[in-house]
Order: sequence, then structure tokens, then C-alpha cells
Amino acid sequence: MERSSAAPGGSTRREATRQKLYEAAVTLIAEQGFSATTVDEIAERAGVAKGTVYYNFASKSVLFEELLRHGVGLLTASLREAAERTVREGGSRVDALDAMVRAGLVFIDRYPSFTQLYVAELWRTNRAWQSTLMVVRREAVAVVEDVLREGMANGEFSEEIDVPLTAAALVGMVLVAALDWKAFQPERSLDDVHAALSRLLQGRVSGRS
Repeated sequence: MERSSAAPGGSTRREATRQKLYEAAVTLIAEQGFSATTVDEIAERAGVAKGTVYYNFASKSVLFEELLRHGVGLLTASLREAAERTVREGGSRVDALDAMVRAGLVFIDRYPSFTQLYVAELWRTNRAWQSTLMVVRREAVAVVEDVLREGMANGEFSEEIDVPLTAAALVGMVLVAALDWKAFQPERSLDDVHAALSRLLQGRVSGRS
């Protein structure tokens, strides 16, 4: 999983190593689960020594916690950038939400294994990284909340909208629909899936314009 920007302060090599470890961990854990995945396997898949894993992360759990933080951070940044670009170009807040839906689909199309892990971990309550997961999930949803509040402020959206719940529902819609797409309808294109969710977002499921 790529970083959204270059690493500062001459730490490019270490960040490149971390990238290899993130990629190895997310693939292995998606294939066989967290408990069954060993540090030795992660090191072998990443093409580094076992000691390199512990040099960068104190334990397998810390590696996975940082992986969650890193991945959701990338998703959050892509959502924010899509919304801000749309508004800069003169689009409405509905257009911004639609751009965020597409950005979410692009992210999930690129990182399906990470998304599968992330969604699975949201339902677990006995993990050491649960508090971190809740923090990064909140950051992602907050980006959508900001757009909803801006739309309410300028009259685009009804003031009766429940912002936290609506934002969570929109994020959840994209995650679940995209995972269903990748698992059960892989023949469909990203554009096709985005068009379907776009119609749902704009309230045109019934066919009314």
C-alpha cells in the first residue's frame, strides 16, 4: 500500500521497508487470518530478515495496528481530496459526495485485501488495536460529515439530516457494496458500480429524475 506523500527527513528507505511489510502482512492475514500468520512468514513474503520486522514494529500486533492506521489514512486522504477537488471545480456538495463514493470504490478496487480485513475487524471487540481502529474509522467518517454539514449550511441538504448516522451509512454503503462487487460480481466495471451507487445517493432508485 503506497504512501500518499514522500517520506520526510531522509527516512525513505525505512518507509519503503515498512511498505513491503504492510503489503506482506495484509496479503497473508487476508489469506489465513491474523492468528495463523507468523512474523517469519511476513518477513519471508516481504523479502526481509525477521529482525527487520521487529526493528520496524515491536510485535505482530503493533504491525497490524499500524497497518490499519496506514490503510484507513490513505482512504481518508483520498475521500478528502475528491471532495475538495470537486468543490474547487464548482461542483455541489452532492457532487462532492458522489466523488467520494467513486474515490472509495477506486481505493477498494486497488486494495481489496485491506478492505476485507478492515471490515472484518470492525466487528471484533477483543483486539488490542480496537481503540485505534475506532479512531481511524472516526476520521474517515468525519470527512463525509464535513461535506454533509457544508451542504446543510448552504441549503443543499435538509436540516433534518442526521449527520453522524448518514455519514456512517454512506461509508458503509460503499464498503459493503464494493466487497460484494469484488466477491460476487467481479465482471462488473468500476464505472458500472459507481453509477448504481450514484443513483442511490441521489435518490433515484425508483427511476424518478
